[in-house]
Amino acid sequence: MAMASRAGLPLEDMEFIQFHPTGICAAKKENENPHGQMLSAFNQSIFPLGMYGSGILITEGSRGEGGRLLNSKGEFFMERYAPIAKDLASRDIVSKAITIEIFEGSTDLTKLLSCIAWNTLVQLREKSFITLGVGHKKDHVYLQLHHLPVETLRTKLPGISHLAWVFAGVNVKKEPIPVIPTMHYNMGGVPTNWRAQVLTRENEEDSMIEGLWAVGETACLSVHGANRLGANSLLELMVFGKAIADQIDCMTRPGERHEDLPATIGEESICRFDATRYAKGCIPVAELREEMQQTMQKFCSVFRTCDVLQRGCREITRLYTCDLPDICVQDQSLIWNTELVEAIELQNMMLACMHTVYAAENRKESRGSHSREDFKERIDEYDYSKPLEGQKKRSFAEHWRKHTLTWARADGSNCFAC
Repeated sequence: MAMASRAGLPLEDMEFIQFHPTGICAAKKENENPHGQMLSAFNQSIFPLGMYGSGILITEGSRGEGGRLLNSKGEFFMERYAPIAKDLASRDIVSKAITIEIFEGSTDLTKLLSCIAWNTLVQLREKSFITLGVGHKKDHVYLQLHHLPVETLRTKLPGISHLAWVFAGVNVKKEPIPVIPTMHYNMGGVPTNWRAQVLTRENEEDSMIEGLWAVGETACLSVHGANRLGANSLLELMVFGKAIADQIDCMTRPGERHEDLPATIGEESICRFDATRYAKGCIPVAELREEMQQTMQKFCSVFRTCDVLQRGCREITRLYTCDLPDICVQDQSLIWNTELVEAIELQNMMLACMHTVYAAENRKESRGSHSREDFKERIDEYDYSKPLEGQKKRSFAEHWRKHTLTWARADGSNCFAC
């Protein structure tokens, strides 16, 4: 996606991100009682909205086998949010429930988001906001499996047991797993048509880029809408992957020559590679990556409001335009240079984050995985919850049943076309 963006192509529907409710939180092991008392947010120097996770997911099958989500009071809190499905509710419901528990339990979420957006910890102290999160920073919850039979853990959840031990240092037979909603799937990406051919927008019309295709999570084929269903990833591989192969087979012949390429092709990429390899700034790559993750988790997570997203736009733009050019790469070798790889990956991720935050701020409604606390309703051209007869169709400018296209400029600004 970052390659396409740097080439001047738009990205589509980047605001639609699916969160997996149970990603392993890379928290330090503690000796405290996991069922400790509630703690006020003002006891912390920085409100802990979203210590980033390790990115390792705990399958929903663990809850299918009887795993339960737990807050700092020792409550199985999903009973409050989904009385029937409980811990087996859909991903978005569970992710939102966990986020609310981490935020403040049962106080006013909108007011709390506003306080967080402007870092007014004095307001947090005055209003005594309570978090039901667990851990040193109270920024995650627990997934309890140790009440399950050992045989179930051994035969049905061996992989989960191993991942919990490797990435969280947790023995699931005795301890709960620290989890946090984790970014899982991009519904957005490089815009394509039904043949997976990449599109751009020119003169208010779609324009196809000859010889360029995109498929998988990189692409936005729009088959997932605003919230992907679990098994639909196979659609991209088995249907659109084959469609691309069939097209290329029809368009090319064995031994056919490519057109001559310009002598300077790839020069910009090489220059960017060398500039990154010899970067002599002041900010370590790992440090900036952590700040980027915390910024996205804090300002563009499960719940979103205007104040939070606008602050997120400013913060991610600052990281992209001020801090990213000031990174330091100490290893300048070309053999197994993981620091250089991580620096290049950081540049790409930062650019994708720019598209995501600006697109989320631009969409003034809630739809699918995009949940706005200040615009809670989905706005279509008709109210589909009622009979269409007698309804007046909303104009294109009045509804949000349309795609978002974002272009990122080198100066860190974004422009839109809906």
